[in-house]
Amino acid sequence: MKKYIAECIGTFVLTFLGCGAAVSLSCGTDAASVVGTAIAFGLAVVAMAYTIGGVSGCHINPAITLGCLVTGRISVKDCAGYMVGQVLGAIIAGACLAYIYGASTGIGSNGIGAGCNGSAATALIVEAILTALFVLVVLGATHKTNGATGNFAGLAIGLSLILIHLVGIHFTGTSVNPARSIGPAIFAGGEALTNVWIFIVGPFIGAIIAAGLWKIIESKE
Repeated sequence: MKKYIAECIGTFVLTFLGCGAAVSLSCGTDAASVVGTAIAFGLAVVAMAYTIGGVSGCHINPAITLGCLVTGRISVKDCAGYMVGQVLGAIIAGACLAYIYGASTGIGSNGIGAGCNGSAATALIVEAILTALFVLVVLGATHKTNGATGNFAGLAIGLSLILIHLVGIHFTGTSVNPARSIGPAIFAGGEALTNVWIFIVGPFIGAIIAAGLWKIIESKE
């Protein structure tokens, strides 16, 4: 249970700080707000990686958990426990954000952005590609063959998440994390809740792609 609780706490922190920064900075209104939001999400991952990484591995993302399941790094039981903890943490964060900022702000929920021209298919493809890249970094950076460089896995993962947000915010607000999308969407309602399926299906497709790619290039030594 400690692992599942750690994942709940970690996903709460990621969602609360990342989405909170997005609202506070009015993300999308100018380049500085986009950069600031991207950095907030990345730093939240780095902070949690070095806080709960030794307890649960710090997935704090159902897509990463699915990638670990497909590559044989985690059991089905732990996969389910991790995902429940992650979604619960994000929902608690969403409730806190709604109370502090008000649900009308959108509280950092994802949606079909300007870059997608109203196309759900484009948003889905963008989320799948970005998640595949992110999960591939996670699988590689945390692999046992990395030796001493594995000590910097949290930093590599956090920095890659910053890059992914810089690309994706224009298209979808950047999810690459079903839990992070579900939590705010429940309280924002409206289009955020209607479109939340994109940010569940897309990241899961991306995670499976990443796991397949990693199996192709994985070194056993």
